[in-house]
Amino acid sequence: MRTIDLNADLGETVEGVPTADDAALFAVVSSASVACGGHAGDAVSMRAAVAAAAAGAVAVGAHPSFADPANFGRVHMSVDPALLRAQVTAQLAALAAAGADIRYVKPHGALYHAVSADAGAARAVAASVADLSSRLGRSVPVLGLEGEIAAAATDAGLRFVREAFLDRGYRADGTLVARGEHGALLHDAHEVADRAVRLAVEGVVVAVGGELVRSDAASLCVHGDSPGAVAMARAVRAALEAEGVAVRAPW
Repeated sequence: MRTIDLNADLGETVEGVPTADDAALFAVVSSASVACGGHAGDAVSMRAAVAAAAAGAVAVGAHPSFADPANFGRVHMSVDPALLRAQVTAQLAALAAAGADIRYVKPHGALYHAVSADAGAARAVAASVADLSSRLGRSVPVLGLEGEIAAAATDAGLRFVREAFLDRGYRADGTLVARGEHGALLHDAHEVADRAVRLAVEGVVVAVGGELVRSDAASLCVHGDSPGAVAMARAVRAALEAEGVAVRAPW
């Protein structure tokens, strides 16, 4: 049976207020990328997310960010690689201290894009994940897009797992349409579900210009804070299972 992972960014509380319907999403996804204080989340939200994941047999991933809660981690920051490594390490440690069995690491927002293009940032994040792997006594995979982070993870002895976004627009070159631009976000649950099936079965995603972009993603993401995220995630899971694709974490 074909399998694919369905993940969402969860535990993203701002001043104690969740940005997503975590309870509903934990019932649908197979993996949860949990905010660990860089852009959102705190010790309370991390413990709650870890408990919810355990109750639903959902794999927990760490979702570190630039240390920028004021901008929800969505603004690029020029950070010295040594400092960035320390910041990511602190966030991973915070999630582990909340009881998480961290199965993968997925950078958030601007850091996600930075590690795809910036070799220094990619090496800093990969080094932090390698440090975590050493402490845990097992290799922790890195989840992300193609680019520098894939090479940095491999060089650090880590498995790199490719991801595709179900609710974000793609350009013909495989990059994402920037937030705020036309076509950046998808909202229709049926369209998102159809995209998930095509990614899982054919390995392609349709770009905003109509081009077919190849993708060998092993994990599909619905952003927890997207409007209609729960409806989209439910539609995705139902559509995948109807096509004989099992939703299962690969960690």
